[in-house]
Amino acid sequence: MHRSKELHTFLLSKARQLTDEWYNSLDKSTTTGVYSSADPKVIETLKNQNFEFHGILCNVFAEDRETFYKKIDEWVLSIAKDKEHLETPTHYILKEFMRVRNQYLDFLKEYAEEHMDEDIFEPFNMWNKVIQDSFDRVMLRFVELQSEVVDQQIQNQQEIINELSSPIISLNPQTALLPLVGNIDPSRAELILQNALEECVEMEVSQLFIDLSGVVLIDTMVAHQIFQLIDALQLIGVKPILSGLRPEIAQTAVQLGLNFENLTITSTLSQALTIKNNEVV
Repeated sequence: MHRSKELHTFLLSKARQLTDEWYNSLDKSTTTGVYSSADPKVIETLKNQNFEFHGILCNVFAEDRETFYKKIDEWVLSIAKDKEHLETPTHYILKEFMRVRNQYLDFLKEYAEEHMDEDIFEPFNMWNKVIQDSFDRVMLRFVELQSEVVDQQIQNQQEIINELSSPIISLNPQTALLPLVGNIDPSRAELILQNALEECVEMEVSQLFIDLSGVVLIDTMVAHQIFQLIDALQLIGVKPILSGLRPEIAQTAVQLGLNFENLTITSTLSQALTIKNNEVV
């Protein structure tokens, strides 16, 4: 049985000492990020995070595994999302987890030495393994959860970039321009479709110029989505005018059997802008 009320109490009593000794032993000249910060607020937060960790980890000797894992995962996630830790190289963070693990192993030896008169060899080996396994899980979960946090940040940033890279520009109260630039993948094409429809309704646009002259590459799926946008615009009463249609895009559209009827197309944006509102060319 790995649970031990006495060991739990012993380690918990060492929590503040663990934090103070750990921070004071940091070699701030060889680390970067949160560990080398001179900001008093950052330092205080870091110490509090470390102290909170001890209060949770000691419970591995007092709680059932499911409860312990739940609490430790919540703490790990808070560190994975922490701005200062996100700006700290992962290998430095893992190094500090290893140093803290060694602190626990040292205190475990101290506890064993204080109980030499007891038959402690077998439970000592078990407790040692419990600590090793707990830190292995903490480090693994940290890498997993921080990776998820970073991936989500990248996705959010990409969505913002996509929104900014496909703006609806108002030309006058009735007309607007949608200039498309760069490569368009299916996810960006879907976002363009959704945003364009919403903004046209919000801006009460009756005529939208869609310029494709800045689009470098497009596949059949994206071409289909762009023409879905054109159909959707017509359904909500907005007249689309297409300009800058490259030969390869036109060829793709023809291969897809897309309908060009009732669609105004010009070779350049400047030609498109000469078309009067609601005039059919």
